[in-house]
Amino acid sequence: MLPLKEDDTYAVLSDQGMADGGERGFYRHDTRYLSRYVWKLPGFSLLFSHTPRPDRLVQHWSHIEGPSQVVGLRRELVLERGGFRERLELENTSLHPQSVEISLEAAADFTDLFEARGWHNAQRTVTGFTYTTEDGLELATHLDITPDSPSRTWRFALKPKEQAHIEVRGTFDSPFHTHGAELPSYEEWARRFPLHLESGRSQGVLEQAIRDLRALLFSLPEGYFPAAGIPWFVCPFGRDSLISAYMLLPWGADVARGVLTYLAKHQGQVVDPFRDEEPGKILHEVRLGELSRTGKVPFSRYYGTVDATPLFVMLLHEYWRTCGDFELVEALKPNWEAALGWMSTYADPDGDGLLEFFPNERGLTVQSWKDSGDSQSHRDGSLAKGALSVCEVQGYAYAAYQAAAQFYRTLGQPDQAERWQARAERLRALFHQKFWLEELGTYAMALDGEKRPLEVLSSNPGHLLWSGIVPEEIAPRLVKTMFSEALWSGWGLRTLGAGEVRYNPLSYHNGSVWPHDTAIFAGGLARYGFYDEALKVCEALFRLAMTQHDLRLPELVGGYPKHEGEPPVPYPAACRPQAWDAASVVYLLRLALEIAKKRPVQGLLEITR
Repeated sequence: MLPLKEDDTYAVLSDQGMADGGERGFYRHDTRYLSRYVWKLPGFSLLFSHTPRPDRLVQHWSHIEGPSQVVGLRRELVLERGGFRERLELENTSLHPQSVEISLEAAADFTDLFEARGWHNAQRTVTGFTYTTEDGLELATHLDITPDSPSRTWRFALKPKEQAHIEVRGTFDSPFHTHGAELPSYEEWARRFPLHLESGRSQGVLEQAIRDLRALLFSLPEGYFPAAGIPWFVCPFGRDSLISAYMLLPWGADVARGVLTYLAKHQGQVVDPFRDEEPGKILHEVRLGELSRTGKVPFSRYYGTVDATPLFVMLLHEYWRTCGDFELVEALKPNWEAALGWMSTYADPDGDGLLEFFPNERGLTVQSWKDSGDSQSHRDGSLAKGALSVCEVQGYAYAAYQAAAQFYRTLGQPDQAERWQARAERLRALFHQKFWLEELGTYAMALDGEKRPLEVLSSNPGHLLWSGIVPEEIAPRLVKTMFSEALWSGWGLRTLGAGEVRYNPLSYHNGSVWPHDTAIFAGGLARYGFYDEALKVCEALFRLAMTQHDLRLPELVGGYPKHEGEPPVPYPAACRPQAWDAASVVYLLRLALEIAKKRPVQGLLEITR
């Protein structure tokens, strides 16, 4: 699969750069505007295919006779907001006249993204390159081609050294004109991150991450917003975007502002079980496709996440701490107060002080970051049932309550500050009492609906260190457990410990390694003063990226133990690039800078002064 993206428009192409069936195509606003886009190039072979940036593809096709090329074809495809442009350049490189015939096959089906991925079935009638949706919206695809050919077939008689070219401009008409300011150029974006590493290999990883972060941006009236990942998550997400924005601070301050402002604007207002919406809750995702708009699926504005709301407050606090802008805290006061209200009411229906969620069979059954349906299991492998209280979410709530206390203290409301500080301390004590597993030296992954702990080794406690909820005296033992052979693969933390009944190194959340998850663990280590261990984790993730052909941290890799000289086993359907993985690279360097204030940092993470 070859993904390309610019702003709200993206393409999912084959390795040869074509949309030739399956889920491949050109998309905008969760709708496929071209389901087929295939150049027929008889006699040509693909010699070179390169994506110098995530918005463009460059290829060289060659027609070879005997030992030499007779006709060469350079193809350059560039995605733009709302469409693309493409140029094919043919050249007769031989000493004799050459005849060339090429053609373009193109079709539009205006399929909703959830259909294209095989998750839903729907019937629609498409006329050529136009379509009227069930809710009356007009969609259209325009292909303007020079030189014109109604049959989209071109025949060239090329003299020796003669050149010819074809230019295509594709436009995808969408009724959703939601963009704001123009996105920064790639060069301007890179200048925001004045980080330079002594290691050339490490610098290559950093530069790729910065390019990917620019590619993932799309523009909304509220500001810049990072798509969660290419290709299937080019839409506003709560959890992913909040964590990514957190990791980009202080250099990505405008991204944090955009994320916070957008999510505040779309904060839950009513109780709607279909969408999992409740007053004060921060949304999970927003989809603009036909199935979402017409209520076939609940994702037009979906709130099925238990962690986005405390993460919203955490990001706002971190934005203020790193950027010094308290005006945004003041402007969003109704929103963070509503978020705190949701956390202490709707998220805690039994009043025990822990945040929990109920599975939604029409939406997400698991509403924490490990959101696959089989990710929450007991020691015997049975799946947890009922309302779940996931451990890391309690850590986020603790950090959010502490943030609220600092907000109120700065606003000159000491009574409110004391109230939320006291709530944070009560939660910290309660959490340790209910979740700590003395036998395993770690915290339970969650409590099930009967308040029974999920007594398994997992990566989740890394987030607890990050949030600060772990008592200082417990941290050394927890860190030792996290680096045990069962959890530490050499590349990162396994999501579920080796030896657990449901452990599978090539599952989505039951033993695989997620780089962003491990990066958060590194942040927790640094927070508690485990600087050597934090740098060990940072270097492991940089080395992981260096094993990849594109120098990217993938969404996840297999949880098999690291073997010297071998790359990690890839997870077949890993998304790349993905926002919180690219952002993790920047975050790891932020940690290295903070550690360097206390002790020298050398090796892969040594930063040029």
